[in-house]
Amino acid sequence: MATKRDYYEVLGLQKNASADDIKKSYRKLAMKFHPDRNPGDKSAEEKFKEAKEAYEVLSDDKRRSSYDQFGHAGAQGGFGGFGGAQGGAGAADFADMFGDIFGDIFGGRRGGGGGGRSRAQRGADLRYDMKLTLEQAVFGKTLEIRIPTLIKCNSCDGSGAKKGSGVTGCTTCGGVGQVRMQQGFFSIQQTCPDCHGTGQVIKNPCPDCRGEGRKHEYKTLSVKIPPGINDGDRIRLTGEGEAGLNGGPPGDLYVQIHIEPHSVFHREDNNLICEVPISFTIATLGGKLDVPTLEGHVELKIPAETQSGKMFRLRGKGVKSVRGGTVGDLICRVTVETPVKLSQAQKDLLKVFDDSLGKENIHNPKATSWFDSVKNFFGG
Repeated sequence: MATKRDYYEVLGLQKNASADDIKKSYRKLAMKFHPDRNPGDKSAEEKFKEAKEAYEVLSDDKRRSSYDQFGHAGAQGGFGGFGGAQGGAGAADFADMFGDIFGDIFGGRRGGGGGGRSRAQRGADLRYDMKLTLEQAVFGKTLEIRIPTLIKCNSCDGSGAKKGSGVTGCTTCGGVGQVRMQQGFFSIQQTCPDCHGTGQVIKNPCPDCRGEGRKHEYKTLSVKIPPGINDGDRIRLTGEGEAGLNGGPPGDLYVQIHIEPHSVFHREDNNLICEVPISFTIATLGGKLDVPTLEGHVELKIPAETQSGKMFRLRGKGVKSVRGGTVGDLICRVTVETPVKLSQAQKDLLKVFDDSLGKENIHNPKATSWFDSVKNFFGG
């Protein structure tokens, strides 16, 4: 039967090693030889078991004392009455030890040592709804906005502590932000109720921000509107959101664009749509009209016999895309307007005109086509 090595030798320690030294040494060995890190390595598995056995004995004050006096026989209960279920580390100690190892190997946190979670937290993003005229959206402009936000407190430089006092480590969790609650064999890790997971407490809060590290204030910003921006687009202002907590970075500000309705134009993608009313006479005989664009007036030629709803395209009179590229068009949709409030003499002239057209259908091709379709629908 193989002779067991001295437990202190296994852990690489002297007999006067402290409890913390024993725990640190064991954790180091356990991380090195854990089976999950050494799959299929029997030698590593044996070393892990050997280190675990040494830790179970030396981490228990009574078993360690017995081992120091009587060697391995004392550790196994041969002397001093530490046999059976009474032997070995207690359930709480074992759970604590096991939590330490898994926390180090798999990246978990526990409440017994090391740094707690980072206190720094990124600030929240903000949204601002901006209304623009069509002209402002098409040509671009720089506008100022005033927003309510949380900014870093200058008095405490965002620490939340009164100037000259600083912050201190939380005594409840030892500065790690987590506490462990023992329930029988199992232990439950929870956020520290005193420092709320930061690992630090403020004994003398800053009077200006009341310990928050941030203050509510209005901030004025200049927003550059790029030419061609469209309804529903967003502009991101990096770092102009709420200030971060405990030295964390600030959030961003998103400016949401809303374009107000225009009295003349309607935008569709990069094209502008314009409704142009024309008289019965111009629609019949043709003519010229001055139509507006965002850059001034242009002449639009209306050919004779133009029907209501006809669309005319003016190239390059629309909007240039915010992402560059070609410029859209201005599309003029004409609407033939029926004259209203006619005098009796004017009505008589129209009647004479209508009679002059006779019964021929050549003057109303669309009406002729429509009536033919109606006849066919009803079977002739």
